[in-house]
Amino acid sequence: MRETALKIFNRALAESSIAKAFDRHVNCERGVLRVCEDLYDLHSYSRVLVISIGKAGHTMVEALAQQVGESAVEGIVASSIVAPVHVRGFRYFCGGHPTPNAESIQAAKAIRKALEGQTASSLVIFMISGGGSSIVEQPIDDEISLADLIAVYRALVHSGAPIAEINAVRKHLSAVKGGRLAQAAFPAQQVSLFVSDVPDKTPDALASGPTMPDSTSAEDCYRIAEKHGLLPQLPHSARELFERHALEETPKSDDPAFSRSRWWTVLSNQTAVEAASREAERAGFQVHVDNSCDDWDYERAAEYLLNRIRELKKQHGPVCLISGGEVTVRVVNGGVGGRNQQFALACAEKIAGQKITVLSGGTDGVDGNSPAAGAVVDGSTVERARHKGLDVRAALEKFDAYPLFSRLRNAIEIGPTGNNVRDLRLMLAY
Repeated sequence: MRETALKIFNRALAESSIAKAFDRHVNCERGVLRVCEDLYDLHSYSRVLVISIGKAGHTMVEALAQQVGESAVEGIVASSIVAPVHVRGFRYFCGGHPTPNAESIQAAKAIRKALEGQTASSLVIFMISGGGSSIVEQPIDDEISLADLIAVYRALVHSGAPIAEINAVRKHLSAVKGGRLAQAAFPAQQVSLFVSDVPDKTPDALASGPTMPDSTSAEDCYRIAEKHGLLPQLPHSARELFERHALEETPKSDDPAFSRSRWWTVLSNQTAVEAASREAERAGFQVHVDNSCDDWDYERAAEYLLNRIRELKKQHGPVCLISGGEVTVRVVNGGVGGRNQQFALACAEKIAGQKITVLSGGTDGVDGNSPAAGAVVDGSTVERARHKGLDVRAALEKFDAYPLFSRLRNAIEIGPTGNNVRDLRLMLAY
């Protein structure tokens, strides 16, 4: 059943590819580019500039160039993955993830400079994917150094706050997020293509919304900081902006920068969930989808989903429960692992001796600070770990799941996928 779970997961990854998404939603004929329901005559613009940001930065540019031809576009790509091949006419930056690096800052400066040279006769195509928050970054205040910025990111990631709250704070500390790249590109025509790793109802959280009106406010940031006890963890340069209530407000929907802007999601977690559902049905399972634990604490999510699969098992034969989105983990002095492995290991304890298999994996191929995308467990995991002298409870408490899964050969190690549409959790009961 572990192999069956892996087969379902891999099929979901294959069907959620950037190339397939562009085949469905983006094409170009005789110089007219179609993006979902919009048409753009590329010949009518004095310049077409492409800005591609995020873990899918390379693959999105390659897919666009496949549609329009390499000679038709130029621009900047910023990703956390080194591009094996460069598309002609593009400058490449390798930004940091999950925290910014020096190239994250360089990329942000290069992008802002390129955008500020655009006119009303230009078309700017933004292509945004997950991970963009750290891959392209520039502090709003020059007093915030790169080291301080990294400290802010670490404090936010380890706070246990949901991604939407994390991004609200990032937006208000950034010169490129929360619609500020759209401001830089004004008065050019703008269209944004999203490969989304955020909840469908909050598209402006993707890469912290660099091209969208911001639905969050500075007041939200002060509330979030207090809720999660963030201020003591922030470096002085960032903390004092909160203490003085001096955060600059981000552009909202009435800002002129958005008067000629459009946004389209071409790929999301829903695509992966639907592909997994089809594959599970082909494997003979009764399929149920439950995304209600999105952004829950991993332990609460594990309890909820395992209770659901046990109830479904009583009503049906072989059953597969699929859950998309992400769980949260508040890390304290962590080892090597990530939220998917932590979730899977928590489930392993709760299903010991039972005929239930659980897989949790990230579609980007990377889970936390480990080389794995996630892990797969079943009723035998705890016993197999014990036979190898491994302590499941100790690994959970130390947030050190990867070494255990690596020893058991149950870590999902597929490498970076060049994509990111959030996580998938699969539960099989038979």
